[in-house]
Amino acid sequence: MKNRVIFLITASLLLSLFSCKFSRLVKSGSVDEKYEAAIKLYNEKDYSRALQLFDQLIGAMRATDKSERIYYFYAYCYFNQRDYTLASYYFKRYTTNFPNTQYTEECLFMSAYCNFLNSPEYSLDQTVTYDALKELQLFTNMYPTSKRVSECNDLIDKLREKLEMKDYKVAKLYYRMDDYAAAVKSLSNILKEFPDTKHKEEIMFLVFKSYHKFAKESVEEKKRDRHTKAIIAYNEFVTQYPESTFLSEAKDLKAKTQRELDAMYTKDEKKINIESEKNQLFKPIK
Repeated sequence: MKNRVIFLITASLLLSLFSCKFSRLVKSGSVDEKYEAAIKLYNEKDYSRALQLFDQLIGAMRATDKSERIYYFYAYCYFNQRDYTLASYYFKRYTTNFPNTQYTEECLFMSAYCNFLNSPEYSLDQTVTYDALKELQLFTNMYPTSKRVSECNDLIDKLREKLEMKDYKVAKLYYRMDDYAAAVKSLSNILKEFPDTKHKEEIMFLVFKSYHKFAKESVEEKKRDRHTKAIIAYNEFVTQYPESTFLSEAKDLKAKTQRELDAMYTKDEKKINIESEKNQLFKPIK
């Protein structure tokens, strides 16, 4: 117990002495002293104190040959403290100030990677996600042979999955709120923007179902067109998913839609050529 008390007192005194020494260095140390101390603190993973010194040095040593290294460590101090917003900013500043160094490629990637790490849950605003996608794509364009391109593509896929999930949830929300016009637009756009979506089967079924419900709620002069689009959507769906788990419900709704559509034709009218409109249905809706 006595030894433990002595150890704690000694440790406290050493910490106090180090803090005083660091404070004097920050206030009155020379530029070279601060630089050496900052590098030492960084290597010891004391990023908070290192950042205080780098913050003073980044302007004082701007015109020296050490400026590049200071910017590099400065950005990584923020990164290692998980301040990805400022880290991204300073990594990007590095690439602007030092466009042709051995670390330029790394810093451009890290700027994009910080935005990837900052990308929020799909339910939140996705501005940072779009920024990350833009910067990752910029990196692959500028360094197409880089070993980091494969990682960039993986990160891009993950970000696109997040955007897809957001659009998918929004589209289903429209459907649950009985806003079938908005549901059709949102669902159809997902198929165009994310053609390999894992939700494709359900989305195509919901497009058909939304048209069916939309037609039923429409004014008389618009019902025929919307019932027709529902039949087209059904045909598209069963062509791609002939053994779908939604098939039984889809067949029942299709029969109802067809009966309602058939009842709208007069004896002298020719039925609408559904195939002629088929290719129009899944065009992106602005």
